[in-house]
Amino acid sequence: MRELINFECTQCKNRNYNSWKNKKKTQSRLELSKYCKFCRKHTGHKELK
Repeated sequence: MRELINFECTQCKNRNYNSWKNKKKTQSRLELSKYCKFCRKHTGHKELK
């Protein structure tokens, strides 16, 4: 049930993080605030397809 998902920075569009997600329980896309090493600050990261 768990699938690997990628997170993309909303400002610089780099793919920085990977995580696991249960697609049955959480069907909407995640958006988390994470540190982007390219922007050098905390930014929003959205889940990719």
